Amino acid sequence: MAATSRGHRVLHAALLAEIDLYPGQDRVLSALWDNGPQVQNRLAAMLGIDMSTMTKSLQRLERSGLVSRSPCTTNRRLSIVSTTPKGDALRSEVRRIGEETQRRMTRGLTPEQVETLRSLLAVVRANVCPEADTPGSEAPAAHGC
Repeated sequence: MAATSRGHRVLHAALLAEIDLYPGQDRVLSALWDNGPQVQNRLAAMLGIDMSTMTKSLQRLERSGLVSRSPCTTNRRLSIVSTTPKGDALRSEVRRIGEETQRRMTRGLTPEQVETLRSLLAVVRANVCPEADTPGSEAPAAHGC
């Protein structure tokens, strides 16, 4: 399992590098596309990463012009993170990379085997990340400000 996990990370990172993204930045962008602008700390919680990791990722994304941060209108201590038009333009490429990663990882498997694998991996994920399947663990869509 560890070798498979490493292989996934290496493959996904290589494909992301083709569009100048680092691993994890695709998850940040996808969370914003799926949920709209978010308060920075809620975005970190949504992705299950600590604030220092989120801050570093957002700084890189901001330097690349893919996201912007602005102060919350009701609480200036909070930052609202949004994608920019340049970031939004990557949406189809990020989706394509996710699909390509999965396609390469499941090459040679039948559709039934892929479905079985997904089911088994869901059990493994629940074993190692029980909070991911806890009701209410998903952050609300509103940015909360």
